[in-house]
Amino acid sequence: MLGLCLGFVVSAAATDTVQRGKVVGGVMHPVPDWFKESFLEIADDVDEASAAGRHVMLFFELNGCPYCDRMLQESFETDPISSYIRDNFDVIAINIQGDRQIAFNEEITVSEKRLSEILKVYSTPAIVFLDADNKTIVRVNGYRAPERFQQVLEFVATRSYRSTELAGYLQAKLDHNVYQPRDNPLFSEVKDLSTVDGPLMLVFEDGSCYDCNEFHQKILTDERVRKEIAPFTVVRLNTDSNDPLMDIYGNETTPAALAREYQMIYRPGVLLFDEGNLLRRHDSLTFPHHFKESLRYVAGGYYKQTSYRDYSRQRTEELLDAGVTIDLSRPK
Repeated sequence: MLGLCLGFVVSAAATDTVQRGKVVGGVMHPVPDWFKESFLEIADDVDEASAAGRHVMLFFELNGCPYCDRMLQESFETDPISSYIRDNFDVIAINIQGDRQIAFNEEITVSEKRLSEILKVYSTPAIVFLDADNKTIVRVNGYRAPERFQQVLEFVATRSYRSTELAGYLQAKLDHNVYQPRDNPLFSEVKDLSTVDGPLMLVFEDGSCYDCNEFHQKILTDERVRKEIAPFTVVRLNTDSNDPLMDIYGNETTPAALAREYQMIYRPGVLLFDEGNLLRRHDSLTFPHHFKESLRYVAGGYYKQTSYRDYSRQRTEELLDAGVTIDLSRPK
């Protein structure tokens, strides 16, 4: 999963002794006025876009989502990528808590909120690209740096999806001299993942990682994250490498092959395991609050009791009732 922005229903109740906490760090950011004013008959939108040689892009968003704010600023409101989007896509905004009715296809006509649930959109932004047959080409979950998002846009706009998969396309197109994988005292030198006892965190990096410096400098150094990451064995895998590696089941592999196996097309991608099971994935840059709660969910064994979605709601209420201020923002 990914970096996520979840909407919580917050009660007004507070204890007698503790002032109820607040949720801060959300950013209200209206979508650009050039997004399509759709009647939300998606098949008609697709037909119209196809006739013009374009694709439909569904932008699933949430009021106050800091990840949406950042991506709208960097990619949808800043040239040259903004102009590229306007030239090649009809963009339709969908609020994952909205009540507008959407005719998604012949079988599904539901509210925005219900459609988001059907499509398992639990994080925002989620961006879905549709082909001329109203079928999903590719889906982007969470924030993407403009340079990486540009490559996804080109993959769709040039119809490269007809002849290749996105992972292979990105591997060929991305600049692999953007980042030099760096050491971190959190990382363990483990070559046999099957020997790890307890929760395991795999971090996928390579030379094309636009967000890795921020991940190291702003996320992994955050004291909230450091507390929750402590129970994990953290292993960094350079996906440009074909050095021998044993996976969690004791099979021979390499970092590059493991990235392909788990379809890790984002860097830094993060997978969280416990007791031999993949429990959480982060396919986008995740800010400290959401990242540390994902770690706590796995290391604390809460996954054995409830879904992450329910855990997140319950945990939010628990923190607020304890007077904790929940900061969703990007670290400064």
